[in-house]
Amino acid sequence: MTDLEPLRFNAFAMNCVSHINHGQWARDDTRQTSYTDLDTWVDLARTLERGHFDALFLADVIGTYDTFRGGRETAVREGLQIPVNDPSLLVAALAQATEHLGLAFTQSVLQEPPYNFARRLSTLDHLTKGRVAWNVVTSYLESAAKGLGLDGLPLHDERYDRAEEYTDVLYQLLEGSWEEGAVVRDRARGVYADPDRIHDVHHEGRFYRVNGPHLSEPSPQRTPLLFQAGSSERGREFAARNAEAVFLGAISPQGARAQVDDVRARAVAHGRDAGDILFFQGLTLIIGSTEEEAARKLAAYRDNTSLDGFAAHLSGSLQLDLSQVDFDAPVGEIDTNGVQGFVRSLVEGAPDKTWTFGEALRARAWTRPVAGVPERIADELEQWRRAGIDGINLSYVTTPGSFADFADHLAPVLQKRGLLKTEYTEGTLRQKLFGRGDRLPAGHPGARHRRG
Repeated sequence: MTDLEPLRFNAFAMNCVSHINHGQWARDDTRQTSYTDLDTWVDLARTLERGHFDALFLADVIGTYDTFRGGRETAVREGLQIPVNDPSLLVAALAQATEHLGLAFTQSVLQEPPYNFARRLSTLDHLTKGRVAWNVVTSYLESAAKGLGLDGLPLHDERYDRAEEYTDVLYQLLEGSWEEGAVVRDRARGVYADPDRIHDVHHEGRFYRVNGPHLSEPSPQRTPLLFQAGSSERGREFAARNAEAVFLGAISPQGARAQVDDVRARAVAHGRDAGDILFFQGLTLIIGSTEEEAARKLAAYRDNTSLDGFAAHLSGSLQLDLSQVDFDAPVGEIDTNGVQGFVRSLVEGAPDKTWTFGEALRARAWTRPVAGVPERIADELEQWRRAGIDGINLSYVTTPGSFADFADHLAPVLQKRGLLKTEYTEGTLRQKLFGRGDRLPAGHPGARHRRG
């Protein structure tokens, strides 16, 4: 038993064929090509609940990865996040199949006006009994902007300007439009809701205009739990003000510690409590009953990995064709309108701060796999916990195999050490993760829009 609080665990997946570990979909021990079959997702959700996972975290992307070698051909051949289906539509079905599992989905602020998206959030929060979370993203693919009818992808900082205004409009709708006592359900008088306690939102901003009330009655969480993954300067500021859970892609525990300390300090400067944000590190775990078995699994993973697929993915993320990049160039010399936080995380995570881009790509290509027997993996996870990480976003090699290995072999070891809960608590996802109320805490900017 350690002296540490338990880690939280999310299963990191996407409603597509190949999400993160490209090339693995072609193996005969994975169900990735059955992503359109609801039974595949129900089986996965039940496996996760058996393993005491906190949430299924569904990634998403709008647009195609068409930067590598000047087109989308590599992405299409690899099934690299195309074809891809809407993650939010899985949430209601999986809520019916589970009792405690949180259900987080990704949607960009560019996709849908906040007035309509607020209704989607409230609907899902009702149907899940408060177990839904939204991962706030700003989009990074030029092809997304074209598909959405924009003249071009807004610059990085402007995308965060949009996100700040978008979330503020959502807070006004979700937190301020309906008072707590607006729904009376008075059968005798035939009054369902009190009109005097429902208020229009009047917002005239740079990017959005709203005039009208929220269309849904308050849900268990009102505002679903808020995830965010940006680690650039603007991304960290946005997280410090808005996020309740931050997804990290640090190369090392020391790199994670730097980002955790930075964002927590910013949050306190914005009037929030340091503990109002949880930090989840992305990892791939390869579990064997013996070290030899783990080594064989790792070798099979590497043998099946598509470096072309990975390079196409990263090229799109960085908006930089890696087939044209000098891999001997220092990472600090790369300038991009794409995922700036990725480059920054490499610099912070490199022990001597001198990594070349080629070294960074090779490190990233294996998505930081941790391979070994459960006891060794538990040792590794303990290091991340001591570095200030609150949870793990667990990527898979095969599905549901990687998650079943966790549930059947790693979970008992983690529970024995006190690094994984032994039972779920009741309540909403926010209650389960933070051990407190269902609603946004008082220091959150969304809470400022509450009436009464």
